[in-house]
Amino acid sequence: MLKQSLNFKLSQKLSPQQIQLMKLIQLPTQAFEQRVKSELEENPALDNGKEKSDDEYDEFSNEDEYDDAPEPDINVDDYLSDDETPDYRTRANNYSADDEETSIPYASGKSFTQTLTDQLNTRRLSEQDRGIAEFLVGSIDSSGYIRRSMEDITDDLAFTMNIYTEVSEVEKVLKIVHQLDPAGVGARDLRECLVIQLSRKRNNPSTILALNIIRDSFDAFSKKHYQKLIGKYDITEDQLREAIDEISHLNPKPGSSYAGGSTRIVEQVVPDFTIRIKDGDLELTLNGRNTPELHVSRDYSNMLKGYKEAKEKTKSQKDAVMFIKQKLDGAKWFIEAIKQRQETLFMTMSSIMNYQKKYFLTGDERNLRPMILKDIADEIQMDVSTVSRVANSKYVDTPYGTKLIKVFFSESMTNTDGEEVSTREIKKILETVIKEESKKRPLTDQKLAEILKEKGYPIARRTVAKYREQLDIPVARLRKQI
Repeated sequence: MLKQSLNFKLSQKLSPQQIQLMKLIQLPTQAFEQRVKSELEENPALDNGKEKSDDEYDEFSNEDEYDDAPEPDINVDDYLSDDETPDYRTRANNYSADDEETSIPYASGKSFTQTLTDQLNTRRLSEQDRGIAEFLVGSIDSSGYIRRSMEDITDDLAFTMNIYTEVSEVEKVLKIVHQLDPAGVGARDLRECLVIQLSRKRNNPSTILALNIIRDSFDAFSKKHYQKLIGKYDITEDQLREAIDEISHLNPKPGSSYAGGSTRIVEQVVPDFTIRIKDGDLELTLNGRNTPELHVSRDYSNMLKGYKEAKEKTKSQKDAVMFIKQKLDGAKWFIEAIKQRQETLFMTMSSIMNYQKKYFLTGDERNLRPMILKDIADEIQMDVSTVSRVANSKYVDTPYGTKLIKVFFSESMTNTDGEEVSTREIKKILETVIKEESKKRPLTDQKLAEILKEKGYPIARRTVAKYREQLDIPVARLRKQI
């Protein structure tokens, strides 16, 4: 049985223009420049640089001087409606986050694997041993380690390379790989990596002791049970200290020392804002690369005027003028979107600067006020997501270095005086306390919590442990030194 019914539904949907504006706001300077370049290539109605014209032409003008150009028989709504969005609005600009290019290009040159293979070519090996050695080299990761078991590698040699061998033979060839440079490459774990490097060093008492400790007492060494080591090897603290000094100069990641073709290009950070102190006050400027000079092509505007003045209008001319108007409309919107982007960036950063004025004047992180995204969003009367887009990908050049804007945001807690303080302030104090502690008797998390409580910050031991981990500081046992 068929039944008809009428339902009313209220929904909110972002237009393609709004989506594109949000994407423009979240782009850092370098990515924004690429986006502008791409738009210039795709839209011939958009020009950059100062326009050379006798007439004064405002590049951010909102005057629809060309809206009346098409004859009444051309319905603009037919190709600018919500149901049939023009291709130029969706093809290149309205992309999803999943479509964004996130890979980083690699520098040219020999790869790490090829460098190791070239070293193998200088050695006399049987055909089978060479095949095993090359397979082992191909299994080495970027840190210089072989993370797979010899049993798995032996099976793979049989299935993929038609090399049938035993685990003992693979381990024998692995010792040849261990002779390659950089020292320690091809190790299966940290202990083996350090043993390989120590075995290559000149024999002296401290090196021999270090080798014995790593080879036979690695667990006790890694847990810093120094008194056990002193008793086991019948040595003094000075002798143990010399052995530890030998170990500290080894490279735990030999692959990372390779500076050849596998080294990724380091992207230069371009600050989006600059804050300077002038006459005791703060001065904020937006990077000039965020304000490109764009304008609507005068040639395309003249084409519409020419169509309007023409006495006879053919079907092909009407099609052409519809295309021209679409491109002009797109160029005009993009210019306006850039203007909105500049205003949003400046307004957001200005609010952050004023909120954290004490910090920007002194550079002392203890002066950072508790600040969350909603604080700034409420002040500038924008959505929290807009502030988040600005904070997550933008940098500001300050008198104290270039900072990612999101580092100025932090949660708060109440101290013993009833004042709200930033968690960053607590972390800074925690870091200072640990830095000044006795390395022979490092402070436990419980003791750190007690010290912070004495300073007016009543936080639990678990919270101290969380902050310590966020600061990438190891537990007390691993901070111990002799």
